[in-house]
Amino acid sequence: MNILSNIIPSFLNSITNFPRREVISFAYLSIEKIFGFSKSDCIVNSKKVLTNENINQLNKIIGDLKKNIPIQYILGETTFCGLKFNVNNSTLIPRNETEELVNLILNYKFNSLLDIGTGSGCIAISIAKKTASSVSAIDISHQAISIAKKNAIINNVSVDFRVADIFNFDDKRKYDIIVSNPPYVCESDKQNLHKNVVDHEPHLALFVKDSNPLIFYKRIAQYALTNLNKKGHLFFEINEKYSNQIIEMLTDLNFVEIELKKDINDRNRIIKSSIK
Repeated sequence: MNILSNIIPSFLNSITNFPRREVISFAYLSIEKIFGFSKSDCIVNSKKVLTNENINQLNKIIGDLKKNIPIQYILGETTFCGLKFNVNNSTLIPRNETEELVNLILNYKFNSLLDIGTGSGCIAISIAKKTASSVSAIDISHQAISIAKKNAIINNVSVDFRVADIFNFDDKRKYDIIVSNPPYVCESDKQNLHKNVVDHEPHLALFVKDSNPLIFYKRIAQYALTNLNKKGHLFFEINEKYSNQIIEMLTDLNFVEIELKKDINDRNRIIKSSIK
């Protein structure tokens, strides 16, 4: 691995624990991080000679990938809704499905929004970047809120981030929209996830007990009943297995205009509801 064009073959030859297409994408992300080159830049600079420092950086990335460490944590950043976000193992890695949640919310008119379980701040910051609304966000993790505050600075937005536990959250404010992507993967489903998720992403943000999979949805819905403005909206990202139960729960709590949306993979992923 002495010139730029050797990087992708080196990644493919060394990394066997991820699909080929993902490995190629990891290589391009690494090149962008180290050299600032886009894919087209790679063609123009294919004969660029790598320094020893470059080679050491790339070998470190390859080594970490072989340990199933997510590329986003290795590079310390990811892209979400066209914005850069710092991430580490205190924050869940933002997913494409959550971008769809943000885009759906942006179809509505609102002046205030609360993001519950904000993690890296990706939902709150993306909405603050694209609207003039007042945006607030909470998370139980001090480490996550610290990262989220840095991400707000990076993206030049103002978001009111607070450390708070939704089960002990005494907030008198009211909002036009409340949104949450809470923990929704049942512990019994760990075996179905890739090792890079189970071994490295924060379990606090991922998993929920099989005995009470709707615990976060119920609490957030109850909170929304008292803290949404009249005709306000509640948005959830959900586990598709529990879409019917969540709809039934919201119906029992007298939410109206309940809508179930599918994601890009045709899976039930988002539920929107409103109060009268």
